[in-house]
Amino acid sequence: MSDERRASRAYALFHFWRPSAFTNYGQLLPPDRIADVSIRQADGSDFTLAALKGKWVLMMVDSGICDAFCRRKLYQMRQVRLTQGKDMERIERAWLVDDEARPASELVTEYRGTRVVSARGSPLLSRLPADVSVRDHIYIVDPLGNLMMRYPRDADPSRIKKDVTRLLKVSGIG
Repeated sequence: MSDERRASRAYALFHFWRPSAFTNYGQLLPPDRIADVSIRQADGSDFTLAALKGKWVLMMVDSGICDAFCRRKLYQMRQVRLTQGKDMERIERAWLVDDEARPASELVTEYRGTRVVSARGSPLLSRLPADVSVRDHIYIVDPLGNLMMRYPRDADPSRIKKDVTRLLKVSGIG
């Protein structure tokens, strides 16, 4: 089944079918195509989530200073990806840095593979729904570039893992 057909099916299910009970832990969001929103980075280059098309993306927003809560989100995203075994290659991680602070090089090394994107002033930040702050959440972007789910502050990583496992299973080929 093609990605476009899966997306059409997901869209129809989201808008026209309401199950009596939900099994997901994360909050489903109205689909919002964010893949083509360009982020002008501090080095002058442009970044779009379209560069990650075909991958599920675990995404967070935080300061480059990265306090203990920020580090916990980075750790959770890395661990959720690692627990997917052979399917972990279907997942990318992105840290949108929303200020001018540069992350410490040892932090970038510790979380190697996480895309660190300088997003200060990006219109993408205003499109991320949040109860209090976008820094509170871990977001999921689907392989077509649609923002589709978010997790609460201090989310349970084992429940995030369960959601991601389920998403990978239902979106997998074969």
